[in-house]
Amino acid sequence: MTQRSAEAFVAVNGVELCHQTFGERENLATLLIMGLGAHMIQWDDEFCCALAGRGLFVIRFDNRDVGRSSKFDFDPAAMLSAAFSGRPVDPPYGLADMARDALGLLDSLGIARAHIVGASMGGAIAQELALLAPERVLSLTSIMSSTGERDLPLPGPEFAAIFLAPPPRNAAEYVDANLRAWAFMRAPGNDDPDEVRRDRDRAERAAARAPLCPEGGARQMLATLISGGRRARLAKITAPTLIIHGAGDRLLPPVCGEDAARAIPGARLLVLEGMGHDLPRRLWPQIIDAIATMASLGGASVHPVDI
Repeated sequence: MTQRSAEAFVAVNGVELCHQTFGERENLATLLIMGLGAHMIQWDDEFCCALAGRGLFVIRFDNRDVGRSSKFDFDPAAMLSAAFSGRPVDPPYGLADMARDALGLLDSLGIARAHIVGASMGGAIAQELALLAPERVLSLTSIMSSTGERDLPLPGPEFAAIFLAPPPRNAAEYVDANLRAWAFMRAPGNDDPDEVRRDRDRAERAAARAPLCPEGGARQMLATLISGGRRARLAKITAPTLIIHGAGDRLLPPVCGEDAARAIPGARLLVLEGMGHDLPRRLWPQIIDAIATMASLGGASVHPVDI
């Protein structure tokens, strides 16, 4: 059975982060960074255990402004409107600050170097971390993310309707809102009842583990917008890098992942059929194997495990 810690808190970079670990502390660390508005449990327990079973010490955490980590108290509406229209704004934090959060978490755990894995906005944070502290990054895996450049396709009106809908006022509305969002994010035609069940279970667990904070996702969106594109800077990344993207991603189309793969020297690109802007369970073996392969390139000793 995989060793699993209780959720714990550390104060880093001016915020308090909630985190949890899986696996043996003596193994090389793998830090999982989740996306916009998503609790760390979006990295499923079973996924984390399977990754730890490959010989890695897995760490997941709530980003600032989500889950059980610190929340900010500013209203992002006016600044979001300005940022979308290209006007300058100066919010309290950007993606580089969130990368410093992740780096501070590693510091607090006494981890000098780690494999960094990020999904969606978490992929952008992972890229920023690889630029901020290249000596700390053994390998980089950026999943369903982008370079953040404005010349790439933007999310369509379906996503805008979901994002701009009235915020949920209670747990039931939170669960319904998440189910609508994740139904859009899955690849077209992927209505697997098991995936829907997992979506509901995660949403219910998220609603139960922390007070609702719908403004947090908007603040994270603002941080993403004001941080700008990274295409030119990504050429400085030296860590072994893997870009994973879903062929059916309607939020960030595959061209976004292709752009990141071109920008990072030597990056490998893995485009998965049947994957949207999500992590379908049936693709976990491929995704986990790809992450473990990158870990081996970065110096880890990994071994196969069944899921």
